[in-house]
Amino acid sequence: MAKFITIGERIHCISPSIREAMATRNPEPILKRAKEQLDAGATYLDVNIGPAEKDGEELMKWAVELLQGNFDNVPLCLDTANKKAIEAGISVYNRSKGKPIVNSADAGDRIENIDLAAANDAIVIALCSAHGIAADNDERMMHCQTMLERGMELGMEAEDLWFDPLFLVVKGMQDKQMEVLEAIKMFSEMGLNSTGGLSNNSNGMSKNIRPIMDSAMVAMAMMQGLTSAIVNPCDLRLMETIKSCDVLKNNTLYADSYLEL
Repeated sequence: MAKFITIGERIHCISPSIREAMATRNPEPILKRAKEQLDAGATYLDVNIGPAEKDGEELMKWAVELLQGNFDNVPLCLDTANKKAIEAGISVYNRSKGKPIVNSADAGDRIENIDLAAANDAIVIALCSAHGIAADNDERMMHCQTMLERGMELGMEAEDLWFDPLFLVVKGMQDKQMEVLEAIKMFSEMGLNSTGGLSNNSNGMSKNIRPIMDSAMVAMAMMQGLTSAIVNPCDLRLMETIKSCDVLKNNTLYADSYLEL
């Protein structure tokens, strides 16, 4: 079994300090966030530059070279609605520690991001939705099948499509949580990789509850076969839970120091 893959979510243009750093090409805040996440155990770093319609290509190239140059070719997840910016990032990307991840495709308007990933030998996060959140698992699996077939027709390996059931906010959609977990189990039974924005489920909760809820969700999701998640790696409780689940699932060998590894 492979170890659970964490994608650090904290280099995001929604953060005022990161947005300003990207606009002014100031490396310091970005490198600081990257180091914090890698020190906390992140496998990949997500680089979210937003729509970046004006200078996206140049910005993504700058961010990829900055992060990989400073952190021994850390693998990255390229996150933007600007397809040309993703291609530009891939053009300067060093694959020695892992393929780039394209974030993200869906079964609707963004299905062509599967084509982009296939053309560039990249991984793609495939959201099991088309126009809004899927109504149920029948719809999720229909979207999954559509995207899987498209990727494989283009020569992709099934393992390079990471299916996202879309984690749903507990406050307001509590009755949908088990359905999301069942979708993850269905992906796993098909031998497919899966991922998703884990912290979506605790949106709107108070700060002290969020790490507890996220940790409970990741443990239940890993039990169903979740192979990756987009997370805040600086959440110690969450990372301890992931590492413990990896031991219990026999993905990593137990040692008394397992939390430090």
